[in-house]
Amino acid sequence: MPLVRLDISHVRNLSSVRFEPSPQVNVIIGENGSGKTSVLEAIHLLSFGRSFRSHKHKTYIQHENEHCLVFAQLHQEHGNPVPVGLQRHRDGQIDVRIQGQRAQSVVELAERLPVQLINPDAFRLLEGSPSVRRQFIDWGVFHFDSEFIRAWRGWQKALKQRNTLLRRGKISPSLLAAFDQELIRLGEQVNTSRKAYVERLTPYFLTVLSLLNEDLNVSLQFFQGWDSQKSLQMAVEAGRERDIELGYTHTGPQRADLRVKAETGDALDTLSRGQQKLVVSALKIAQGQLLIDMGRPLVFLVDDLPAELDANHRQKLCRLLESLNSQIFITSVGPDTTDFAWADTTDVRHFSMNNGELSLSSKGLQES
Repeated sequence: MPLVRLDISHVRNLSSVRFEPSPQVNVIIGENGSGKTSVLEAIHLLSFGRSFRSHKHKTYIQHENEHCLVFAQLHQEHGNPVPVGLQRHRDGQIDVRIQGQRAQSVVELAERLPVQLINPDAFRLLEGSPSVRRQFIDWGVFHFDSEFIRAWRGWQKALKQRNTLLRRGKISPSLLAAFDQELIRLGEQVNTSRKAYVERLTPYFLTVLSLLNEDLNVSLQFFQGWDSQKSLQMAVEAGRERDIELGYTHTGPQRADLRVKAETGDALDTLSRGQQKLVVSALKIAQGQLLIDMGRPLVFLVDDLPAELDANHRQKLCRLLESLNSQIFITSVGPDTTDFAWADTTDVRHFSMNNGELSLSSKGLQES
């Protein structure tokens, strides 16, 4: 659901921002530190319940305020816009409201407002740890498979309980085996969903990458976290004694990874920095395209795009995003870096950000 209205209060230097974005392209121009990235941060907060800039919630709650608030109205195909809101308190408490009713968790917001982020940190997808790539996969599976979150939560709980037992020491393999059935059953479900998703995502990725750079030959390989020739039960049984010795579960879905391979080896080791940026961009757009083809509109947040791509590839990326007919928010430090020929039928609104104040620019007024 695209946002038809957005209200932000006390998020970093945004004391009070209210605006009606375009359902398609929104370009926010401002100097570094002006607050333009904080707008994207607020949208991300409304979807994920957390910031993409910091794991510490106190860093984005405005100084001397006890909470921050993000409120939005989400468009729905038939009927009135859906009001949603999230309030984060300095003590860590989160209040989520959907249509005036308290929601049980942030998951309900994530289901209604899928958000895909492309920013400088997104390129950690290649250079970061496997956990970063697992999060990428799991975000997609969450929206792809409605049963996944239940199995994932159950498996995480079983894994945590098992590791607690292992840390106590002096546990026999037979006793440990009694706790493993639920871990194995749910772990297999998690693995099956992840594998199916990567298989579905791969052709989308290859198509998008070829549009960005037809000379790049890159493949995706899903590593499930143990020998692919064995079932999870076989792997867990074979590793029990080692787990007892180590004090934690060393094999299973918690070690899964998405391996990105170029013709001559790992993409991280063999591709240039610019090529890596294109690969990550293709992964992000492909993930969004798959979701859209499933009938799930989403919002793209593109922060500081000019700093990551040259003019040619920047335009290719934006044309791809434009073709998805999704709501897009793009930030830039200057109009020259995002000013190219959008289609005449695209609703493009330009906003200026200055010291936490957002206004529709003169160019946006002319086009609106």
